[in-house]
Amino acid sequence: MVQPGDQFQTSRTYTHEDVIQFGKMTGDLGKHHMEPDDQGRRMVHGFLTASLATRLGGQFHFIGQDMSCTFIRPVYTGDTITCQMAVTKVEPLEQYDRVHLFSRYINQHGEEVITGKSEGVILK
Repeated sequence: MVQPGDQFQTSRTYTHEDVIQFGKMTGDLGKHHMEPDDQGRRMVHGFLTASLATRLGGQFHFIGQDMSCTFIRPVYTGDTITCQMAVTKVEPLEQYDRVHLFSRYINQHGEEVITGKSEGVILK
């Protein structure tokens, strides 16, 4: 069972193949994702970056019901993003616990790229 104050963290370095596969899977084939910039990088889809939170939530069987994200700066292939997630509130109910989370996504330069809030349940 998670408690307020619990923290989780995971990191990932995004590749060209990640962006291409996500684009094909979602149909988001915008030029800014599919064509490399003048430095040879592709812009990583925002929701691909935000999906790091699902890796963490899966560790404690979190079923998401509401998620909001603020996309602060772009992420490019070759960037390593660390998602830091904190449990902010737990409401024990009869069949499940309602859980509130706050997430920060930080690049390898220490810059915040996304912040997010999530609410969901963990079945008992």
